[in-house]
Amino acid sequence: MTITQPDLSVFETLESEVRSYCRGWPTVFDRAQGSRMYDEDGHAYLDFFAGAGSLNYGHNNPVLKRALIDYLERDGVTHGLDMSTTAKRSFLRAFQDLVLRPRDLPYKVMFPGPTGTNAVESALKLARKVKGREAIVSFTNAFHGMSLGSLAVTGNAFKRAGAGIPLVHGTPMPFDNYFDGTVPDFLWFERLLEDQGSGLNRPAAVIVETVQGEGGINVARPEWLRALKELCERQDMLLIVDDIQMGCGRTGAFFSFEEAGIVPDIVTVSKSISGYGLPMSLCLFRPELDVWEPGEHNGTFRGNNPAFVTATAALETYWADGSAMEKQTRTRGEQIEQALISITEENLADVKEYRGRGLVWGLEFRDKERASRVARRAFDLGLLIETSGPEGEVVKLLPALTITPDELDEGLSVLARAVRETA
Repeated sequence: MTITQPDLSVFETLESEVRSYCRGWPTVFDRAQGSRMYDEDGHAYLDFFAGAGSLNYGHNNPVLKRALIDYLERDGVTHGLDMSTTAKRSFLRAFQDLVLRPRDLPYKVMFPGPTGTNAVESALKLARKVKGREAIVSFTNAFHGMSLGSLAVTGNAFKRAGAGIPLVHGTPMPFDNYFDGTVPDFLWFERLLEDQGSGLNRPAAVIVETVQGEGGINVARPEWLRALKELCERQDMLLIVDDIQMGCGRTGAFFSFEEAGIVPDIVTVSKSISGYGLPMSLCLFRPELDVWEPGEHNGTFRGNNPAFVTATAALETYWADGSAMEKQTRTRGEQIEQALISITEENLADVKEYRGRGLVWGLEFRDKERASRVARRAFDLGLLIETSGPEGEVVKLLPALTITPDELDEGLSVLARAVRETA
């Protein structure tokens, strides 16, 4: 594929140095549909990034787009704070009927603000308010957002350093398999909780990702998650599951914790809940935890009504028929796994491990710089992938749930070629 030099001057001179994704993909994107993006010169790129998991149903999904256009054309409410609107009512009813009731989940729904970190901040605040304690336990290699409360429970040293002030009231514990199976699960955690001399303040809550996306596609075992839930119950701590990237069907089931058979006390949801890439987030919690005073936590953009419209359309289109989407995602995941097995066997000296669930997978290299080289070469070949892990050592695959088997094969072939050509 021949790439002409795009005009990046205004981005490089006017936009902040904080920009990141655009550095790995040096072109100017103009339009997108389904699993493909197109730059202003018409070059096509197969998207295995999906808006960092915000586009589970692909770019400009036609069903969601039609619902949005119809709503805007009739002058539906766009900005509504937390006012009652027809769009919000439709979403709440669909979410209750298609997501919560079929799973026997009792949650109240809170709209804390438009982004994932807003949801995390509200979850941490609520847990502290309910329990009357400040401490929160998180896990090694966790990522929960870039605002200060979320950073305090995030593991990545580079991201934490950006806070500029001490990050307090958060204590990290080992994530599943952190010690490669040599230490019993939660041995250290329980010892600290039970030892009056440990120096660990009694936590209000534990926050966890069932699959750590930014942390390197680290997959928690169902039995580990069940043991964590039991520990929280024994020790009077709330369990918060951060499902911002792994929810909305990414791992197969609508919520990533369903496989483990647990019911968290609090769940944060964002990214693909709107279905269209529109900002929206939810904080879900058991009814008895709903101790908020009116207006005690709010946000100007928590009533993004266009997002309610596309979210409702997404639920009615993809989650009304029970397990069809879940089965398709698992089938596509098996297709990825088979390809990663082949890549690993072809590059045994270079690939450390592959891992994942549903349609989120990682390929870890022994040479920590290799993943970045693979991602750059993949871009040259027309595939968008990113890296993750504490040192960017993992190639991360996050295609849309609606990707076709042929598109998946095409992208996986490009990935295999990129791995070969960066040896």
